[in-house]
Amino acid sequence: MTSGRTVAAVTASAAMVAAGAAVWGTCIERFLFTVRRHDLAILPAGAPTLTVLHLSDAHMAPWQHRKQKWIARIAEQTQPDLVVNTGDNLGHEEGLVGIRTAFAPLRGVPGLFVHGSNDSVGPSARNPLRYFEGPSQRSHAQQSLDTAAMDAYFIDELGWTDLDNTAKALEVSGIRIEAFGVADAHRDDDDLAALPAAITAVRRPRPFRAAPPAALRLGVTHAPYRRVLDRFAELGADLILAGHTHGGQVRIPFSRSALVANCDIPLDQARGLSTWTTEGRRVPLNVSAGLGHSIYAPVRFGCRPEASLLTLRAVDSSAVPMTG
Repeated sequence: MTSGRTVAAVTASAAMVAAGAAVWGTCIERFLFTVRRHDLAILPAGAPTLTVLHLSDAHMAPWQHRKQKWIARIAEQTQPDLVVNTGDNLGHEEGLVGIRTAFAPLRGVPGLFVHGSNDSVGPSARNPLRYFEGPSQRSHAQQSLDTAAMDAYFIDELGWTDLDNTAKALEVSGIRIEAFGVADAHRDDDDLAALPAAITAVRRPRPFRAAPPAALRLGVTHAPYRRVLDRFAELGADLILAGHTHGGQVRIPFSRSALVANCDIPLDQARGLSTWTTEGRRVPLNVSAGLGHSIYAPVRFGCRPEASLLTLRAVDSSAVPMTG
């Protein structure tokens, strides 16, 4: 009898813990937006400090007003020199309505962006346990989104630059930046073979006249697949920015590793700042856990929604590099 009562008590306690975790993840933590701050000394000696706001995976639906207001407030408060958006902005066919509200304070701030799958097709219901089997597959029932309208807003109204499978050069706060990126590698839209010629073109904007050397080379991707990260490092990236993983979205509290990443990146690099090493090169890699989630999976547990704020300093800066 005592044994039976013990089992019943343990079962009831486990059920209460599970229910509490479900309530926390669906009703509380997914609204606890945070800024993850990083400090990196990677610019040439004497270069001014550069503040980069890294946004990713908003998965915006028009009714998500708390998220929209938080992003707009952070954009105003941080006053970044550069915005890098690593995709999956839309989470609903009318998601651009919310994106306009959230990104309005960033009008006129130099920006770079690449596409994720949810910039072109809407979300669909999935069994979350399938993510343990490997990266998700395309659904044939997904709804097409108005990517052209989103791109027009980013390019024409905000003044941002599309980096899908290309390279661009820009000057920010007196610093020449070479940036290259790929379209969504999760859908095999990345064209890594196109990048060398694109990079060469930005280094020689006019016949027989080379551009001044870049102070910073950025690699930008939505999904941080190993093939992309390796190639970016080989092409000379000083910093790589990515999203897609949601940091695992559901994590064991205080664990260094995600449970899943929905790509082939090592699970202990699925969120935050780390170092990507290939062929003897060590490149800082920031993978944003993102700001949102699919409307069909409204949960965050042990993995708060986030934006990243990277302070890039000169190599001779007196600041001690640290991660947040």
